[in-house]
Amino acid sequence: MDVFEQWESDVRGYCRTFPTVFKSASNARQIDENGKSFIDFFCGAGVLNFGHNNERMKEALIKFIQADGLAHSLDMSTNVKRDFIQAFVDTILKPRDMTYKMQFTGPTGTNAVEAALKLARRVTGRRTVIAFTHGFHGMTLGALACTANSYFRNAAGVPLENVQRLPFGGSLQEISAAYADPSSGYEAPAAIIVETIQAEGGVNVASAEWLKELQAFAQQRGALFIIDDIQASCGRTGSYFSFDGMGLDPDIICLAKGIGGFGTPLAMNLIKPEHDKFWSPGEHTGTFRGQGFSFVAGREALRYFEDNKLTDDVKRKSKVITDRLQSIAKLHGKDGFEVRGRGMMQALDVQDGALAKSIVARCFESGLLLGSCGPNGRVLKLIPPLTIPDADLKEGLDILEASTQALAAAA
Repeated sequence: MDVFEQWESDVRGYCRTFPTVFKSASNARQIDENGKSFIDFFCGAGVLNFGHNNERMKEALIKFIQADGLAHSLDMSTNVKRDFIQAFVDTILKPRDMTYKMQFTGPTGTNAVEAALKLARRVTGRRTVIAFTHGFHGMTLGALACTANSYFRNAAGVPLENVQRLPFGGSLQEISAAYADPSSGYEAPAAIIVETIQAEGGVNVASAEWLKELQAFAQQRGALFIIDDIQASCGRTGSYFSFDGMGLDPDIICLAKGIGGFGTPLAMNLIKPEHDKFWSPGEHTGTFRGQGFSFVAGREALRYFEDNKLTDDVKRKSKVITDRLQSIAKLHGKDGFEVRGRGMMQALDVQDGALAKSIVARCFESGLLLGSCGPNGRVLKLIPPLTIPDADLKEGLDILEASTQALAAAA
């Protein structure tokens, strides 16, 4: 560990929560240099929906490398990009009667958000973007302006402007009246950006009714409706998109994390064709937007959605998680423990950041990787691989329950 302490930047964070040196991983397990096995409920912050070193993807990647496939191609046309695009159209878009252009922004979610904000301002000729309390959209300056967390915002070093923040899930009646008043001083927004499930904000779930109101609010004012589905998509909630079945029709959908499949970087915006026309060739670029490895693994990931086997299994496992978390919360009813989430993104709000931190540490000692989020880090977030074996899921939940019981009782 001395090498990291001496040479790596002090900005590193996750290694402080999980203080060991990892060497290998398979599906829902990570192994450190000492041979200790950890069940992974952290999942690369939501990247590894299909587990570590997914066998299907590993085989496809090995073949791709041995065939001298193009690992890097900027935005040039390649056979593997074509395969990914066609599979996404056939498997995801056409069954939902969706028509979008795909903009590969690479390599991370914040790049997708930056491109979405830039395009929305270009399309509308406006500056202001509406975002929400507890929202997280990335660390680069435009995305960070939409992010609510003060700890992240304070690192910017410059004003984070042109964003108006509204309460997540709050009534739109008052703000609608204000925007309708020509003397209110409110500028017409370029876009509204929202997560249907605020992952880093505490696993706060928006209702379909509120999201519909929000979409109508945007449409009535000529603003683009942007859904940031970066962490909650790719099967995480029991359907491909987190908003499937809600009757929503976003102008832009921001995707990243799970779409690369293997953990290789890929970020993509789905853009309504009438908005995409506002881009000029080469006007928005990115060195790693043509990542061949990600197209290969991402295409394999899409095979999981050619039938309902995976999504049905996610729904089954999500009930297992919900039932266990509710059981834990019931035991601590006097402490106000609360269960939130949907599908295989669920959380236990223990109402105390120090307690949550101690539970995460105890879980790590006991062989479970678990992250915290939300205000003061008081929310324990569970985002295991969708492919986690039942035995690992049960063992991980047992560790969480035992750790919570021991520490909450002593608090």
